[in-house]
Amino acid sequence: MRLHFVWIGKTRDRHCAGLVADYLGRIERFAPCDVSELRAQASGDERRMVVTEGLRLIEAVEGDDFVALLDEGGREMTSRELAAFVDERRLSGVKRLGLVIGGFAGVSEEVKKRAQAKLCLSRLTLTHELARVVLVEQIYRAFTLLGGLPYHR
Repeated sequence: MRLHFVWIGKTRDRHCAGLVADYLGRIERFAPCDVSELRAQASGDERRMVVTEGLRLIEAVEGDDFVALLDEGGREMTSRELAAFVDERRLSGVKRLGLVIGGFAGVSEEVKKRAQAKLCLSRLTLTHELARVVLVEQIYRAFTLLGGLPYHR
């Protein structure tokens, strides 16, 4: 199964970008990864921004991708539950798992409808850049759990 991380905007903070790159490299030992950093909508009306960015998010995922949207109203999981979630997708024959993070103004209803799962990283508010770091670290942790490796301890 291939992983596809999709988010709005570049990771500008060099520390966060370094961590994202590090964990993506680690994940590659378990599964091939793609990252789509989509152009953020220029400032303006937030409603229009959400619609425009939503179109970009939907275009970035393919028709047969299983899409998991990070959403504050999504399902919270433990690391072991996330590992099981990833493994279930893999075992069910999903070719590509899309992990989507919207922009600061949220995501459109169309993106929410396209997602087959909604996940919540934390009830705490995280910056989008920090959410990216947490997401890729947790996906790496999931693979180490599935592989019985000592990283999780």
